[in-house]
Amino acid sequence: MDDGIRVLVLKNAVKYGGKANPKAVLGAVLKEFPEKRKKIDDLRKLLEAECKEINKLSAEEQEALLKKLDPSALEKKEKKERDLPVITSMKQGKVHTRIPPEPSKYIHIGHALSFLLNFLYAQRYKGSCLLRFEDANPEKVTKEYVDAMREDLAYLEIKPDKELFVSDSMDQFYTRAEELITKGNAYMCFCEQEKLQKLRNKMQACDCRENDAKENMKLWKEFLGLKFAVGTALLRLRGDLKSKNGVMRDPALFRRIDVAHFKHKKKYSIWPMYDFYNAIMDATLGISHILRSNEFMQRGELQDYIKQLLQLPTQEIVEYGRFNVLGAISKGREIRELIEKDAVTGWDDPRLTTIKAFRRRGIIPETYRELVKEVGLSSTPTNISYDTVASINRRLLDPVAKRFFLLTDSVPVVIENTPLKKVELNLHPDAHKGGRKFEISEKFLLSKKDLSQLEEGKIHRLMDCINFEKKGKKFVFHSEEYSEFKDTKNKGRIMHFLPDNGKNVPVSVMMDDASVVEGVAEGTLSTFAVDDVVQAERFGFVRVDKKGKQVDLWFSHK
Repeated sequence: MDDGIRVLVLKNAVKYGGKANPKAVLGAVLKEFPEKRKKIDDLRKLLEAECKEINKLSAEEQEALLKKLDPSALEKKEKKERDLPVITSMKQGKVHTRIPPEPSKYIHIGHALSFLLNFLYAQRYKGSCLLRFEDANPEKVTKEYVDAMREDLAYLEIKPDKELFVSDSMDQFYTRAEELITKGNAYMCFCEQEKLQKLRNKMQACDCRENDAKENMKLWKEFLGLKFAVGTALLRLRGDLKSKNGVMRDPALFRRIDVAHFKHKKKYSIWPMYDFYNAIMDATLGISHILRSNEFMQRGELQDYIKQLLQLPTQEIVEYGRFNVLGAISKGREIRELIEKDAVTGWDDPRLTTIKAFRRRGIIPETYRELVKEVGLSSTPTNISYDTVASINRRLLDPVAKRFFLLTDSVPVVIENTPLKKVELNLHPDAHKGGRKFEISEKFLLSKKDLSQLEEGKIHRLMDCINFEKKGKKFVFHSEEYSEFKDTKNKGRIMHFLPDNGKNVPVSVMMDDASVVEGVAEGTLSTFAVDDVVQAERFGFVRVDKKGKQVDLWFSHK
């Protein structure tokens, strides 16, 4: 036997309690020695024999032999905590970032990661982070979405240093617009959209562009006075019609929208466009760094040009690849349509990737922080699936989440001769000893699936309770100790259970596909608080959503 292969067998044995698995070792061997693939059948036989021999050794003998063959194998490698990459332009106390959501939808995980990047970097460099609601489109923005975003940020443990609304700076926007008009850098345009698009594609100017500053100021004042109907007039920037960047070809700066704003009612009808108000707000609020996805790259050129014309400071732009959410609809418009058609139950439907849905499914705040550190500032798009989120969430929950038993297909069973007794199970195998008290008799509830797979002639075990046998159509008590089950040659199944004593709790579980599963759980579940994320053994992690005569749970993941 090659020492290199023997080391891999020993590593597997030491890692898994003294029992090397030939199938698991096979994968490790082929990865380390790909040339062995040529004689894979011989390799399988060799590994089965070697694993059998190694498994005969005690744990101490396995470790001693492994240390002899590979002295470094048992050394514990220091686990390096993952962190966000260093940004060299950031200095302590001089980093001021912003979180700029438009309150026109519920945010999804992609938004959350972007918000966290801006918040965590400001926090890391002892700077500040501003929450700026970009509410300059009264047709879309609502108070409902503002409140929802505040709730989501609180859940994500993002605590901005200040909060403000773009719409509270309308007078400043009008003043800046007039500054551009006076300098000849903006003009009123009355062209129809189709005609204008053809001219832009040809990089040609429209007749409106020829008006002088005095005429444009007169038209602007009439625009503010609502002389021109909705959709017939715009204030445009005099940009670069020859630019390869399409957004630089005389973009709109202001438009008329005759819809009441949730905050200002009908006070304003002439509203600034995104690039205009964004440029001014970033420059006048002391923002030092803007962390955003590189899909905004082209808009950055326009925003910097507006700042230049208005003699405003520019900011350091840190770009990263877009966060793509896989396997679910994430666009607000599409979700709204689904809600209107009753195709989903709401913004927190478990099939969605909104933060509302993730929160209700039991994704804890720490998960997002770990995910954003893993993703970092990659320049390429990052694909994020629920499986990725669940993997991190599971890793964080497993060491602390309390356990309980839940049956969704329970069948009453009598295990004859079971002694009357009280047993206490652990709320967690390590973190919470004891705490789950059961009164045991001959009457139990077992899973229908488990029952269908019980074999005669074997010893089966109810987890942390008793051992029993199947004899024909009857079930008979065998013994209490785990060692009796562990050491028997006729080892059967080990399964969870519930005592059938009337003290169990009815439950409903909202599953990830929006189906609802009914079941029954141990009484301990009633002691958990709403929002607790706990583990139903052999079922998965769940969040306590509502408590009453019945406990409502939301399924998180396995």
